Amino acid sequence: MVEVLLDRVDGQEVTIVESDCIPESPTENSPNEKLSPIQEFYYGQSIFITGGTGFMGKLLIEKLLRTCPGVTSIYLLVRPKKGKDVHQRTEEIFDDPVFAKLRHEQPKFRHQIVAIAGDCSQPNLGISSQDRATLIREVSIVFHVAATVRFDEKLKLAVPINVRSTRDVVNLCKEITNLKCFIHVSTAYANCPQSVIEEKFYDPPMDSDKLIALIECLEDKLAEDITPQLLGKWPNTYTFTKAVAENVIRKAGDLPIGIFRPAIVISTYQEPTRGWIDNLYGPTGVAAGAGTGLLRSIHCDGSVHANVVPADLTVNALIACAWDVANDQRSNNKSRSEIPIYNYVSTDNPITYDDLKEMSSKYGLEIPSTRAVWYYSFRNNKHRIVHLFFVYFWHLLPALLVDTATVCIGRQPRLLKVYKKIHKFMDVLNYFSTQEWKFTNDRLRALMGKLTFKDREKFYFDIRDVDWNTYFETYIRGIRVYLIKDPLDTLPQARVKWQRLYWSHQALKLILAYIAMRFSWTAISTIFDFLYPKV
Repeated sequence: MVEVLLDRVDGQEVTIVESDCIPESPTENSPNEKLSPIQEFYYGQSIFITGGTGFMGKLLIEKLLRTCPGVTSIYLLVRPKKGKDVHQRTEEIFDDPVFAKLRHEQPKFRHQIVAIAGDCSQPNLGISSQDRATLIREVSIVFHVAATVRFDEKLKLAVPINVRSTRDVVNLCKEITNLKCFIHVSTAYANCPQSVIEEKFYDPPMDSDKLIALIECLEDKLAEDITPQLLGKWPNTYTFTKAVAENVIRKAGDLPIGIFRPAIVISTYQEPTRGWIDNLYGPTGVAAGAGTGLLRSIHCDGSVHANVVPADLTVNALIACAWDVANDQRSNNKSRSEIPIYNYVSTDNPITYDDLKEMSSKYGLEIPSTRAVWYYSFRNNKHRIVHLFFVYFWHLLPALLVDTATVCIGRQPRLLKVYKKIHKFMDVLNYFSTQEWKFTNDRLRALMGKLTFKDREKFYFDIRDVDWNTYFETYIRGIRVYLIKDPLDTLPQARVKWQRLYWSHQALKLILAYIAMRFSWTAISTIFDFLYPKV
């Protein structure tokens, strides 16, 4: 039975989907027969998660605690930040709206969380010898989710976080006495120079150990200078370092290990809160920029498939993959000859960038934001020259006029700086929005076939069942509430402002059309007079 409830978090209305209640955690002496195979696998286990403060990490923690009764502990790698120690940062994590349902169902869940001070950018994850000993002794399941996902991150930071930390986690796993499985989270685009991406290893752009040694001995300026040569066919440092990190896993030796490659992860679909998202990466940043009237064009082939996947389904698939890796290791009862790789993509339920744009605009126009600066006027432009025309005349020219007026009244100009960031963001997306890849996901499909009916319900991740129209309604609402920070209570005011922006937009178009006609008429008249002068 499914019941939809409304909850209020930080003054905002959020949707909570209640599914069948999970039974109380059974005691070790009387195992509960109602647990599904995946729940049984996680029962009594201690889990180590890197990247638990990030988008997918939070959802992974929430799902494990809410759906897998009997998890002993979850060890989180947390780094001190902005003057806050790991305990303060950990408490802040669980104040997030995504944990509202968990707080309601299991108010005492925090006693299962153990914060481990560390930093993926530091050697050996920055973990103390005492904490390391604890992890080696207690942990049995490891999820390496941590990564810097900035496409244009400098190699001096991207390599330690994305490559060296992976090697450090592998070395830690080799010491863990009761390791059942280790899942490394990569990306479906790690091997993007390939036009067809299968669930297998590809030759890396560079050996992982050599890259780590090189970056460690180079000064920042020199590392930045040689980055284009190192990247080769890879479009950015993110995909480059993730490809090299897969090489680390390939050399890991005899471990119960697997690689999970998600596509472009966007907001949640059904649980624990519909439409929840906490970042502006990829299509989400485009939708937010277009919805507020700042973004009017992107260089994008609308017919290309947008390989997006809902975050909650992605995390469910990740949890199931860990079970599959451990189960396969146990059933074989021998050294693994092949490290399994799972491509979690939307191949089986494709959606194009034009579809994405149309559904985003449809629901964005229904629930406008009070933070909009102009009326919605956005398009995908396949041809770069057309896109650049829009950039100069609909981004930079208005920004220049507004900033000039701002300076005249004695205020600090900001709009050109904003567009500089927007254009930098769009430039790194061009590679992915103008070409298409063919992904295979046979192993992922086979995993779905192994699940019991109960596990398919508890850990639902079949992308074929996603209704994109329904999904995008909640997606756009989530962007408004969680990213733009504009609660739905302001919708009446937003619609009034939206009407004013609409008529301002129409008036501007009329003015521009009149100017264009006058200019054309003057030009034609001048040419005519030149060709046929009056006697």
